[in-house]
Amino acid sequence: MTKTVTIHTQGMTQSQVVAVARGEHRIEIGQDAIDAMAATRRHIEQLANGDVPVYGISTGFGALANRHIEPKDRVQLQKSLIRSHAAGMGPAVEREVVRALMLMRLKTLCSGRTGVRPVVATTMAAILNAGITPVVHEYGSLGCSGDLAPLAHCALVLMGEGRATDARGVERPVPELLAEAGIEPLELQEKEGLALINGTDGMLGMLILALADLNKLVDYADTIAAMSVEGQLGTDQVFRPELHEPLRPHPGQAQSAANMYAALAGSPIVASHRVGDSRVQDAYSLRCAPQVTGGLRDTMAWATIVAERELAAAIDNPVVLESGEVTSNGNFHGAPIAYILDFLAIPATDLGSMAERRTDRALDKNRSAGLEPFLAEDAGVDSGLMIAQYTQAGLVSENKRLAAPASVDSIPSSAMQEDHVSMGWHAGRKLRKIVDNLRRILAIELVTAARAVEMRAPLQPAAVTGELIARLRAAGVAGVGPDRFLAPELAAAEELLRD
Repeated sequence: MTKTVTIHTQGMTQSQVVAVARGEHRIEIGQDAIDAMAATRRHIEQLANGDVPVYGISTGFGALANRHIEPKDRVQLQKSLIRSHAAGMGPAVEREVVRALMLMRLKTLCSGRTGVRPVVATTMAAILNAGITPVVHEYGSLGCSGDLAPLAHCALVLMGEGRATDARGVERPVPELLAEAGIEPLELQEKEGLALINGTDGMLGMLILALADLNKLVDYADTIAAMSVEGQLGTDQVFRPELHEPLRPHPGQAQSAANMYAALAGSPIVASHRVGDSRVQDAYSLRCAPQVTGGLRDTMAWATIVAERELAAAIDNPVVLESGEVTSNGNFHGAPIAYILDFLAIPATDLGSMAERRTDRALDKNRSAGLEPFLAEDAGVDSGLMIAQYTQAGLVSENKRLAAPASVDSIPSSAMQEDHVSMGWHAGRKLRKIVDNLRRILAIELVTAARAVEMRAPLQPAAVTGELIARLRAAGVAGVGPDRFLAPELAAAEELLRD
């Protein structure tokens, strides 16, 4: 049975965004949203027929805002806006990002604050429901005045122009795609072109998708780190609850410590060296794992608040107030989202950096508490996981480069009318790469830690870590043995962490 998400005037939840962007849930528009759009449209039409200059209705855009547009040219004004602003370049962005981008714009249209006709929203919903995806390019947004170029490429498809792919991802002529789905192309009226492109929708969509991915990865990270502790004969005692929340009350740290302590509960490997072990303390990468993963958790908690606030927002310029007044504003500036996208990039990168250090310790015979060099079956003849760590180190290095903030930069545009921009789109693009790389980094630690634990046989792992090892083996990642083609196994581990 196909699931449906209903969009009302009051926005939507993050889980609904992910369900439509990734899960292909269908969209319907609530009657309250239809009524709100119809009511505010009447205000726009009154202004369109009047003599008072109103930005986006009877004037040009950006640095051309002082140019008065004659009534006979105002429909053409909207078409020209979309065509000229669809100026992206570079590779096409991911389908889920485009769907999230369109859904976020649709959510704002349904708020009844943009002044578009209801048919604009119903057409966009129909395109999403048909699985038609506009081709949106990597470059074109500065994260201010809205994600202009990406949204303009989407708006072109509503007009029956531009480029798009079908539900199978095959690019076909847009008129053909719309006709097949029974969708009439739109002729945009006053204000509607501007309303379709003036929002923070791309960066918000990427933030919500990144949070969905990170919420999975932090839980896996705790279990994998616990497995590394187990495989390297570390102690579980530093993860006891009395050492965390009462002494240092960071919620994320307490949660990660609790996860690791539970993952190691009842481990015969951990129990085997509680007596007679001469080591006083484990290395930081083992002992301080909850502090780092917990820091990411706490950053995610703040990012979730930012995303929820933005989901409740109606971003457009000009905007229609409840009184009917149509007025300019600066809410399209992406700074609040750009900052949190950059903020998330830092602890996500650092988590990967710490995971790589645990992998390196496991492969080094001088620091692994008695394991074979590189966890090889016959070290010298076999290289074991030596080069997997190289790959992991390369991913960590790439993430460190990507973690440099985008939001501290600004390049003025539109003849200095738009003299400070957020670069939030770019912050979102690089965060997506960091999250994908983090998943690969954790996958390599998982493969390494699982092999280390199994090399402790006949001692058995804890129930939780043992279950994850069993899932890894069921996914096609073999244990200790002669060297073999490793790339498919690393890919299988990565796919396991995507689940």
